[in-house]
Amino acid sequence: MKKNKSLIRLTDYTKEDVLNIFEIADDLQKGRYTDFLKGKTVVMFFPNSSIRTRVTFEKGIYLLGGQTILFPPETLDKREEICDVIGYLNNWADAVVIRHKNIDVLEKVNQYSKVPVINAMTDVNHPCEMLADLYSLSKMREDYLSASYLFCGRKCNIGLAWKEISDVMGLGFMQCCPKGYEIENVSVNHSLKEAVKGKDIICTDSMPKDLLGEFKDYQITKEIMQSANEGALLNPCPPFYRGEEVSADVIDSPYFVGYEFKKYLLEIQQAVIIYNLM
Repeated sequence: MKKNKSLIRLTDYTKEDVLNIFEIADDLQKGRYTDFLKGKTVVMFFPNSSIRTRVTFEKGIYLLGGQTILFPPETLDKREEICDVIGYLNNWADAVVIRHKNIDVLEKVNQYSKVPVINAMTDVNHPCEMLADLYSLSKMREDYLSASYLFCGRKCNIGLAWKEISDVMGLGFMQCCPKGYEIENVSVNHSLKEAVKGKDIICTDSMPKDLLGEFKDYQITKEIMQSANEGALLNPCPPFYRGEEVSADVIDSPYFVGYEFKKYLLEIQQAVIIYNLM
């Protein structure tokens, strides 16, 4: 039987779980949990294209004294049954971190794993990214739980992950997009100018080239941000592209929360591992 928790979807957690992870992240910055992973091995499945998520997981595990062993995610797609792959890994791994397009693969791994399984991104969500974003916001705004959130973009893993964290934390959350790209069970406004009014946190995600034409009226600009609440922040999910989902002028403005915003990704991923192993 699995003794520890896993993180496949943010809805696996309660609000109390998330706040406990934030407390661990605070403690990590005070130098606590040194050598928490000493003598432990974390098996990771990452594609070569992963930069931010992989670097922060690998460095975070190293700083906690742990060892990482890396495989490409395609390793989980071979003919050998998942139950057999994980059956052997249960002998040696203390945690498993997976970035794979198909969340069903992660759920199957978790079904047979005796150790925590942590989702490092799928096609339908990106839980650690959302935890890191919300933790960063908690350092910028005391009212982050009562703030009004807007996701401008199509139904995708980032928008769906924002819905997950909103459901868990009780956030006021709305989507803005053209018709046909709505997230189920989320309030939608199809007018960007109207949707931004009264919002505190504006979130975006990049889009495939073939959708840019349909979203040409949904670009977040400095002028659009001026319609949001005073002190509003723009949080584009990286990689973002100037001139596409966001304008160049808004990235160079005080609305953009900046690269420092993502620095807590490392501590949050460390905190998730620690919390799930406690």
